[in-house]
Amino acid sequence: MKKAPEKAMVSGWKVWWLALRPKTLWAAAAPVIMGSAMAQHDGMGHWPAALAALLGALLIQIGTNFANDYYDYVQGADTGERLGPTRATQAGWVTPETMKRAFILVFALAFLVGLYLIWRGGWPVLAIGLSSILFGILYTGGPYPLGYNGLADVFVLIFFGPVAVGGTYYVQALEINSTVIMAGLAPGLISTALLTVNNLRDITTDREAGKRTLAVR
Repeated sequence: MKKAPEKAMVSGWKVWWLALRPKTLWAAAAPVIMGSAMAQHDGMGHWPAALAALLGALLIQIGTNFANDYYDYVQGADTGERLGPTRATQAGWVTPETMKRAFILVFALAFLVGLYLIWRGGWPVLAIGLSSILFGILYTGGPYPLGYNGLADVFVLIFFGPVAVGGTYYVQALEINSTVIMAGLAPGLISTALLTVNNLRDITTDREAGKRTLAVR
């Protein structure tokens, strides 16, 4: 693993604010807002469930960002040569072990928020929540990281699209229809496009790290 160059040190809340990547949170919020708007339009809106879904989605996104920060550093993808925003673990602002504990904690908080939604919507919500957390970890972690094998784009399309929109609609209306699922493709495609742009930026360092994104392939 290449050693990161010296970075301006930051501390306290600013480290975690940068590490959670606030600009990415819109990608998590947009499909939830869309699903809530569709439920409201159909006369089946439920604000407590909508707010819980939004909070859960944001926590899962933050947990995924922390996990990505940790695993990309451990696997050598985040080095001093990478372009784009500085990563907290790469810069030495937090230790890898601290970042690992952080993403586990945030995913646990997301699950706690999800307990209300599970109580309301049953096993389909449990399946969506657990699979979303699992995807957040396997995106760059595990024995076969999706982001390192050109599969992340497919999962981003699904989870930031039909799953997020449909899941948000379901926890409010307690039913689902094909129109909602198809509409979910719109935010899913936008998130996939954003991922592709980032992968094009990182194509050189990803190739050196053995990260075989679609852009690298």
